[in-house]
Amino acid sequence: MRVLVVVPGLGNVYGGPSKSVVELTQALGHRGISIDLVTTNANGSSSLDVPLNAWIKKESYRLQYFPYWAVKDYKISFSLTRWLWNNVKNYDLVHTNAIFSYAILPAYWACQKDRVPYIVTPRGMLEPWALSYKAWKKNFYYSLLEKPALNRANAIHMLASTEAQRTESLQLKAPVTIIPNGIQRQDFDPLVIAKLFYQKFPEIKDKKLIIFLGRIDPKKGLDLLAKAFGRIHNQFSQAHLIIAGPDNIGFLQTAKNYFSEAGCLDKVTFTGLLTGELKYSALAAASIYVAPSYSEGFSISVLEGMASGLPCVMTTGCNFPEAAEVAHVVDINPEAIAVALGKCLANPQEAKFMGEKARQMIFEQYTWDSIAAKLIGIYRSIINQQPLSSYSVNGVISEL
Repeated sequence: MRVLVVVPGLGNVYGGPSKSVVELTQALGHRGISIDLVTTNANGSSSLDVPLNAWIKKESYRLQYFPYWAVKDYKISFSLTRWLWNNVKNYDLVHTNAIFSYAILPAYWACQKDRVPYIVTPRGMLEPWALSYKAWKKNFYYSLLEKPALNRANAIHMLASTEAQRTESLQLKAPVTIIPNGIQRQDFDPLVIAKLFYQKFPEIKDKKLIIFLGRIDPKKGLDLLAKAFGRIHNQFSQAHLIIAGPDNIGFLQTAKNYFSEAGCLDKVTFTGLLTGELKYSALAAASIYVAPSYSEGFSISVLEGMASGLPCVMTTGCNFPEAAEVAHVVDINPEAIAVALGKCLANPQEAKFMGEKARQMIFEQYTWDSIAAKLIGIYRSIINQQPLSSYSVNGVISEL
C-alpha cells in the first residue's frame, strides 16, 4: 500500500496539528505502510531552512518540502502543485490535512483527475466556531472550492465524535470516520524532571504552576482563562499561570491585556514556544493543565497534559467528552473554568489521583501505534472499495 500525506505546513508555529501529522505518518510507516509526506516550507511569516524539492529520508517515511509564495493568509506553491499533478497517480490513496489552504486544492484535483481515492482530515476547521471566524472570507471559498471536494472524498476523518456531530448541519455526502489524535508513550518518561524549566524561569520555582500549552490565538480562549484566573488567584496565593505557546498572528499583546484587565498579569508568565525537553520539563513542573478553548479538532496538547499525569481542566470546545471521568470537562465560560481550577488547587491529593487516572487512560487508548492500526483499516477499506458505513464509532466509522 502506497499512501501520500499532504499538509500545508509543518513549522513549529502551527502547533499540535503539524506535530500530529508528523507523528501519525511516522506511526503508519512503522506499521509497514509505504508512506510519503509532502508540504511547503512555511513557518508562519517566515520559512523553514530545509532542503527543497528533494526527498528527505526519515526513519519510517519520506518527506519533501516545496517553496511557497505568501498571498495574505494563503500559501501558494506552484512547484507543489506541479508535483501533485504529475505524481498522485503513483499512490493507492492520498490523505490531506487541513482545509481552507491552497496547498490542499491541487491534491483534490489530481486525485479526481487520476481517480485516486482520498481522505480528508479537516482538523477542526469545519467546527461552527472555526467557520464563523473570518466568515466573510471562508464562505465563498468553502462554497466554491472546499465543499465540492469534500463531497467527492472517499471519507472525512474527524478527530472526535463531537466534532462530527457539530459538522452534521453541513450535510456533507462523504462518510465520516472518527479516529482521535495520539501521543508517543516514550515522550512521557516519569523520570523527566522540572530542573530544565526552572533553570530557564527561576522566578517561578516555588509556585504552584497551572500550564496552558497552545498557540496564542483567539480560539484558544485566553480571554476566558484570564477572567477565570482573575477570580481565584488571590485565594490561592502560590498559584502561577504559565502561558506556553507561539504567537504567529500578532495576538500576544491582546492576550496580555486580558490578564491585565483581570488584575492578575503579575502572576502570569508567557514563555513563548516550548519544544522538546523544555516542553516536557514544563509539564513535569506543572501541577495543573488547563485548556480553555472555544474550538478544537482534538487537542494534542490536552493529550500531553493528561499523559504527563496532570489533573486537567478543559472546556467542551476541546472535543474530548470521553475524558469526563478522568478530567474536569466544563462549559465554555470563565466561571466554570474558575470553579474547576479552584477544586484542583484546594484538593491536591484528589487532583493528583485524577491525573494518574488520566495518564493511564491515555496510555491505554491514545497512543499513535494503536491509532495508526485503526487508520490503516480505513485505508484498506477505501482502497478495496468496501462500504465504510458498516463500522461502529468505536471501530471507527460513523454515518451522521
